[in-house]
Amino acid sequence: MPRGKWTNHKGRSRRFTNPEELEEQRKREEQERRWKKNNRGDDESSSEEEEKPATKGDKSNSEDESESESESEEESDDNKKGVAGLIQIENPNRRQLKAKKLATLNETLDTAEPAQLSRREREEVERQRKKLHYQKLQAEGKTDEARADLARLAIIKQQRAEAAKKREDEKKEKEMAKIQKSAEMQKALGK
Repeated sequence: MPRGKWTNHKGRSRRFTNPEELEEQRKREEQERRWKKNNRGDDESSSEEEEKPATKGDKSNSEDESESESESEEESDDNKKGVAGLIQIENPNRRQLKAKKLATLNETLDTAEPAQLSRREREEVERQRKKLHYQKLQAEGKTDEARADLARLAIIKQQRAEAAKKREDEKKEKEMAKIQKSAEMQKALGK
């Protein structure tokens, strides 16, 4: 148990949530949202039904229309979560999110110019292009480094071929020596 009023979290092992737990939590929240949406829709429809008969007998048609408009405004305010429904924002710099149609998006994509790259991005693309070009020349053997490598390989191949030939010659000499020795022994034994 650490001393003092507050505990220190340094050095403790980290706890990560399981993907299954996250999935279950997401499903629960989704079910709660559906349930609230369904219940809210039922409450609104029942309250509207109760208000309609009372207002029809007392008020004229024009008043009914104005009342339905005010109800729709209240519903739109209710849809906003938290304090957003209470605060009216009149910021000229605030970007309004507008629904865009797919057809207009496709047209803008077709007519749009390719995006301009920044200086760093252009340099990176150029670097990669040069690297690929150099690797291609290297594979074809057209660079100085590749030529030097090929010359070294040729020398090594020649040395290995000479060493293999020398080993073969030594092997043949040993066999000939064995044959001569065995012939001499046969002669000695045969006498």
